[in-house]
Amino acid sequence: MSNQRGPVLVIGDSAGQLATALVAAADALPLLLIGRPDLDFDRPETIRQALHAAAPSLMVNATAYTAVDRAETETEAALRANRDGPAALAAWCAEAGIPMIHVSTDYVFDGLKGAPYVETDPTNPTGVYGASKLAGEQAVLAGCPRAIILRTSWVYAASGRNFVLTMLNARARTDRLRVVADQIGCPTTAPDLARVILQIAARIRADGWDDRYAGLYHAAGEGWTSWHGLATAVFEEAARHGMAPPVVEPIATSDWPTPVRRPPDSRLDCTRLAETFGLRLPPWRHSLAQIIDTVFDQQRIAPKSATGL
Repeated sequence: MSNQRGPVLVIGDSAGQLATALVAAADALPLLLIGRPDLDFDRPETIRQALHAAAPSLMVNATAYTAVDRAETETEAALRANRDGPAALAAWCAEAGIPMIHVSTDYVFDGLKGAPYVETDPTNPTGVYGASKLAGEQAVLAGCPRAIILRTSWVYAASGRNFVLTMLNARARTDRLRVVADQIGCPTTAPDLARVILQIAARIRADGWDDRYAGLYHAAGEGWTSWHGLATAVFEEAARHGMAPPVVEPIATSDWPTPVRRPPDSRLDCTRLAETFGLRLPPWRHSLAQIIDTVFDQQRIAPKSATGL
């Protein structure tokens, strides 16, 4: 039976970008974070026991296998984390009669549409990671009638492992960087995504479930850029904190080969999220400035990089 007074249960790593942001933004919303070792998709027997003990009113799955290239050789691990684990969570939510919010990715698309993707566009992942996330979407929707899936893209934060911090740390080692300029998408901060998730959760807890909520949504930063454009913007913002910008050379995808072909254009149209919940994520450039401020305020970058030495 549904426990309306139970917490919002977040499945995630305490060091994960999204899980960290959800905890930080929870405010008065009762939130409980569970991850390894208490709940471990690699040990399926831990799942039901942990969920039963938590007795949540709503669940957010904020964990995933995200190593895009490594997934090509670690297929089973990717499928356990991105398909089988979410399927087990969805089944439990259906039994308990509670909603589930599951986070997915732009990598379910091949990036060849040439325009922003809407939720009804055909999917066509180009690698194991995208295929495993698509399989997870399908399993969650099939297993839980009260499931909301948020596809997002290019997620980063002031901590963790992400493109923005990689660029800033690379500046400590070199004054010239080469960055792919022919892949475009919607940069999204973990704090912005977390706020949208928690606003949805708070509405459901306050007003109850509405069947029109179920299904797929796109939730990404407003606007778009290339990886090169994002890197250039990172250093423009970092210059406000005294970092001398490097030369950022635009290159083609073919100049930076990877085991998996990335979607060349994975822009997401987030209209349905706005129409259903009245929610939009902020413009990506505005949110980038906030993340860069946090990085330097918390001194997460090596001091020598801040002087441009």
